[in-house]
Amino acid sequence: MGKLNVNGTEIQVYQIAEDDYISLTDMVRNIENGPGLIEKWLRNKNTIEFLGIWEEMYNDNFNYEEYIIIMQEAGLNRFMMSVKQWVKRTNAKGVVAKAGRYGGTYAYKDIAFEFASW
Repeated sequence: MGKLNVNGTEIQVYQIAEDDYISLTDMVRNIENGPGLIEKWLRNKNTIEFLGIWEEMYNDNFNYEEYIIIMQEAGLNRFMMSVKQWVKRTNAKGVVAKAGRYGGTYAYKDIAFEFASW
């Protein structure tokens, strides 16, 4: 477990199979309603599209058929998506939800940078 320091905010970096996953939870910790931003980001159709493209490129086990179903639902007012649901439904590996001491939402660095720019 490593750490980044960005403008005085400490952000955990978790390593999975030699890849760095950055804590989105830490990125929004000092922002009002910060944890809600991750949820809103995951509800965004553009986010789902980005995640699907990323998974297609880097994940041989990605469930593309389920992704198509999710894309049809995305953008609707009733659409809700959590990291756990995304992973369970699509076998995604780009974002993970961790419980425990260093719990939170972690994303592969490319995805974390996309989240930060959003």
